[in-house]
Amino acid sequence: MTVRELPVLDQPEVVACCAPLATEVLSEPDAATLAKQFAALADPVRLRLVSLLANAEGAVCACDLVAPAGRSQGTVSFHLGKLVSAGLCVSERRGRNVWYTVVPAALEELRGALATR
Repeated sequence: MTVRELPVLDQPEVVACCAPLATEVLSEPDAATLAKQFAALADPVRLRLVSLLANAEGAVCACDLVAPAGRSQGTVSFHLGKLVSAGLCVSERRGRNVWYTVVPAALEELRGALATR
């Protein structure tokens, strides 16, 4: 019985098919924070409220957000509480009213997370 050897084929140089995904990996705490913030923005009412606050000059009273949001005072306050809890806004009580502002650094982190390199 004769043993037949298989021919050796010339192989082209092996090249990686894809570039590395990222040079910097998002840490677990940062990922958890961003996930909480994006979840807060997943609601259309909260997204509109952040937009209103981001475009306002200074703090805005919750009562002034009722008409633009098209929701009741209670609903607006509920959603603003969720935004504060997510770290996207801060609140300050002034007498009977609560005033809200966005946290610019938090919005910048969200922009950075979505940025392409």
